[in-house]
Amino acid sequence: MSDQTAGGHAHRTPKAEFYMYFALIFMVAVPLSLGAWAWSVIRHQRLPVHGPLARAWLEAKAITPAIFRP
Repeated sequence: MSDQTAGGHAHRTPKAEFYMYFALIFMVAVPLSLGAWAWSVIRHQRLPVHGPLARAWLEAKAITPAIFRP
């Protein structure tokens, strides 16, 4: 009997499910990153390098793949 797991392909997550989770996380991250961005502007009195949408996009981009890791 041979080992079926050694040469097999890794299970891939369906793209639709990944993008659905990404969109949900992004929608939750936008108001939070907007608040963090505004607080940073008030506190440092200068604009941060990344705007609130870029921060939310980076958060969603970092969190979503972690959900699907085995």
